[in-house]
Amino acid sequence: MILSLPIPASRIAVYSGTFDPVTLGHLDVVWRAAGLFDGLVIAVAHAHHKKTLFSLEQRVALTAQACEDLPNVRVMAFDGLIMDFCAEHGASAVVRGIRNLTDFDYESQMAAMNRKLRPEVETVFLLPEANLQCISSTLVREISKLGGDVRQMVSAPVLDALSTIKKGV
Repeated sequence: MILSLPIPASRIAVYSGTFDPVTLGHLDVVWRAAGLFDGLVIAVAHAHHKKTLFSLEQRVALTAQACEDLPNVRVMAFDGLIMDFCAEHGASAVVRGIRNLTDFDYESQMAAMNRKLRPEVETVFLLPEANLQCISSTLVREISKLGGDVRQMVSAPVLDALSTIKKGV
């Protein structure tokens, strides 16, 4: 017996985060997800609960600039529940990058809660390259603020934006 399943017209995934700033670890997850799905929407969160270094507009622009070579990736701002955003954009999956067990513990709880909200949306965990797993936006901001070199952690446009902030321009 051959089981015939309908093939979806396109499979859209959402990768959400604050991206303050977007790091090479984030971008590694983006590149991997872009290869797995027909379309990837990077949802840059308003982040009302955090004091961000970059404005929402800057975070969207920096992320879009870093992804301009990926034709199936769109970058958008979002506010509210990620599951509602997924429904609005026809997404069948949420992509989450995990670096370590701490991330996995947190993200697995979020995945379980998201499944309660929208059981039709799967959560896909992706690991960045091993040499990128130590990078976090928080550490990038702190190292940059203290005058450290973050060239191996962020794209050139993000490095320029961090330098501009340090100079007070």
